[in-house]
Amino acid sequence: VPIFILAGLLVHSVFLISIFDIYFSSPLVHGMTPQQTPLPPPAKRLVLFVADGLRADSLYELNSNEMPQAPYLRGILENNGSWGISHTRVPTESRPGHVALIAGFYEDVSAVAKGWKENPVEFDSVFNESKYTWSWGSPDILPMFAKGATGDHVYTFCYSAESEDFGAQDAAKLDVWVFDQVKSFLNSSRSNQTLFSALNEEKVVLFLHLLGIDTNGHAHRPNSREYKENIKKVDEGVKEIASMIDNFYGNDGKTAFILTSDHGMTDWGSHGAGHPSETLTPLIVWGAGVNYPQKVTSQFFEDNFLKEWKLENLKRLDVNQADIAPLMASLIGVPFPLNSVGTLPLEYLNNSAHFKAESMFTNAVQVLEQFKVSKHQKKHSYISIFFYRPLSDSEQISFLKKIRLFIQQQKYDEAVSLSKSLINLALEGLSYYHTYDRLFLGLSISASFVGWTTYVIVTIIKTHTNLTKTVQTSSKESTILFYCFAFIGMVIAFFLLIQTCPWTYYIYCLLPVPVWYAVMKELPVIEGLATNLLSLPISQSVGFLLVCTLGIEILVFSFFYRSTLSIGLVVFAGWPLITQLWAQAKGTTLVWILLCVLLAVFPLMPVVGREPNISLVVAAGLVTLLISCFSLASLCRSENKYRNNNDLQLHFYQMLSIALSTYVVSSTHESLKNKHGLPLLNQIISWMTLVSSSLLPLLSPTFLFQRLFSILLSLMSTYLLLSTGYEALFPLVLSGLMFVWINMEQEALQHYGLSLKPKLSGFNFACATDISQFRQLHLDDIRRSFFFIFFLVTAFFGTGNIASVNSFDPASVYCFLTVFSPFMMGGLLVLKVVIPFVLVSCAFEAIQVTTQLSSKSLFLIVLVISDIMALHFFFLVKDYGSWLDIGTSISHYVLVMSLTMFMMLMNGVAQLLTTQRLELPRRTKHHSM
Repeated sequence: VPIFILAGLLVHSVFLISIFDIYFSSPLVHGMTPQQTPLPPPAKRLVLFVADGLRADSLYELNSNEMPQAPYLRGILENNGSWGISHTRVPTESRPGHVALIAGFYEDVSAVAKGWKENPVEFDSVFNESKYTWSWGSPDILPMFAKGATGDHVYTFCYSAESEDFGAQDAAKLDVWVFDQVKSFLNSSRSNQTLFSALNEEKVVLFLHLLGIDTNGHAHRPNSREYKENIKKVDEGVKEIASMIDNFYGNDGKTAFILTSDHGMTDWGSHGAGHPSETLTPLIVWGAGVNYPQKVTSQFFEDNFLKEWKLENLKRLDVNQADIAPLMASLIGVPFPLNSVGTLPLEYLNNSAHFKAESMFTNAVQVLEQFKVSKHQKKHSYISIFFYRPLSDSEQISFLKKIRLFIQQQKYDEAVSLSKSLINLALEGLSYYHTYDRLFLGLSISASFVGWTTYVIVTIIKTHTNLTKTVQTSSKESTILFYCFAFIGMVIAFFLLIQTCPWTYYIYCLLPVPVWYAVMKELPVIEGLATNLLSLPISQSVGFLLVCTLGIEILVFSFFYRSTLSIGLVVFAGWPLITQLWAQAKGTTLVWILLCVLLAVFPLMPVVGREPNISLVVAAGLVTLLISCFSLASLCRSENKYRNNNDLQLHFYQMLSIALSTYVVSSTHESLKNKHGLPLLNQIISWMTLVSSSLLPLLSPTFLFQRLFSILLSLMSTYLLLSTGYEALFPLVLSGLMFVWINMEQEALQHYGLSLKPKLSGFNFACATDISQFRQLHLDDIRRSFFFIFFLVTAFFGTGNIASVNSFDPASVYCFLTVFSPFMMGGLLVLKVVIPFVLVSCAFEAIQVTTQLSSKSLFLIVLVISDIMALHFFFLVKDYGSWLDIGTSISHYVLVMSLTMFMMLMNGVAQLLTTQRLELPRRTKHHSM
């Protein structure tokens, strides 16, 4: 068993990691030559304002008095500059947003996972190409651009990480700090000749990262007074800084200004997914080399924002977020960032047609350089049968000659058009070479998936059923089989060797060999199974397969539409009615139906976090206390052999913990609402509750219902602290259904004469490991395993979908901390997701031991179902189309693969929580003489 579990973990780890090599390997290549526009730039310096978390509509819309939210910036876009919407990509987080803005490329998924503040991959940026860059703002953003720069010319000034407090009285102070620091910096430079000279050089960048809007949005929501007041403060600060810089440089007209945002924010104060409120950010550009507002009579966009914002007559110039990097490079005359995939938005430039054509040509050559390096790398590593045809070496030369000739003939429009065509072809080619290995890697992983699932099915049939007889294969056949597979492995390894493939490719391509070897060794079992299946009526076999397929498809469908879970739960409610269970136990059946219907309501509710409702959390706490009182009363009346005074004390302590959690949630959110911050006492109680919740169940008796109820109370006290609304009621309903499920399975077992129902109340987990009692599998056990997976998926999607996990809403963790700490906050949110999983896993552990099944046999069935689901999602992973689809497809696959490995872990956790007991040292009595 340990070898099988280890092999399963290794195989699933390979399956999980493989999508990052197949679909999401780093797009970056190195070794390009920097490309710079040969003509003098319009600006000597650039000032970049990034208002973190600022939505486009929040900046552009008019308030209730028909006045602009940001009067100075509104005046700029109406009279002095150009404006539009910058379209971001998911994940809409600060780090990838800033990389797209300043480096011009979209970070791959694996790079985002490698670090928050640091530079996990080497990339070039506008800051790196500048003569000097001075930056002010958050310690989460600035250091990665300084670390990635060559030389010592990118300077950072950050406030402390502790300043990023969601519970602070006014997060706008972060932006005020930045503006004050810039003013102080410019004033001090007048008395520092070295600094003054550096500031007066060309190709200088001043970067102001303004985090206050994002922090206020998380804490108070984007429609709050605090968020809107922060926008006004930023508007006033930008006005002061712009005026001060113009005065500092004697109004020389050589400063370009850009204001934009890294991402937006949903109405409920989160970001990370692909909702338009998260992906639409403002872009306002003014100053040297920038076009003045362009009046138009009509313009067409699919949205209705222009009318809402009263900007129908001013030309709106939309860009992709990565296009801003080449725009900045063109304005101050620095080389385009080497890895940029952005296209220069010419309509923002106020310059000669010659300058625009040269800039566009430079942009095209810079993207082409990446294509050439990528092609060169593949050419030296792979057999070049399937190389990209549209951009052969001769065609590249032809393109470049034509564009240069058009520029010489002053046919600038033709030169720009041809440059754009070359950029598009080069980006297509870049994508082609980036995905060059996808087909054969995908086929290899698919073969491993099918082989592994087949092997698990064969193992179930061989060791846990009576369907086949064990047949020994001859040693000669085994030897021939071994050498055949060894030869296939050597051929694959040789093929990979001559192509100088990375070492991970050897794992992906060689994995099917041992997996299918293990399957083929069990060929007699497969033949025996086929014989048995053929002896059954065809309608019975086909019906069974159809029911299994339908069940798995419903599970897959529920990942896209949560309401599918509600339909499934309603079907579950009718399960006793179509079997003998209704006649056997009407009372238990009625409770089952009621709880199934109640649980079916949760997937129909909106995603958690959108509308906080602390009164529902308090109600959940009070309901838990009420149930605990009934349980305590029942425990007091029970026979002595099931309890002692220590058990009653523990039960009382757990009730006290629930009461404290309810109070802490209520008082913390009230304190934050009044801007008094997170009370220290509440924070201490929250962390103590979190630590004790994993230990208290181990002190309770190991009798089935007492231990399970103790686990519920402990986990519920932590879950309440992490709740903000209706989800606090979810574990209560889920646990109620789990308790009834345990009873229902006992009723179902009466059909086989195995029920332990009369003994359930006195059933002891600690005495349930006698292996001689374990039985063979029945068809009904497949239904049990399906129920388990369905309840696990319900535990995850019951109160939200994948967007609610991707979207980072810190409100859930305010009882524990309010200072921004992405990994700590992320860990607590993961814990919140895990708690319902633990409740379901413990109930399933109880069902395994009370139905006399070994955990391995049921777990193997669960493994087959989840692996078939995972294969579905492997083929559904996307790296094209809408970025919400891409993010969701990755999340679905990672979730199902993690679920498979997670179930192995949960099985261990459930066994620990149910079977182990900690004995506290007893006080010895000393008798006086």
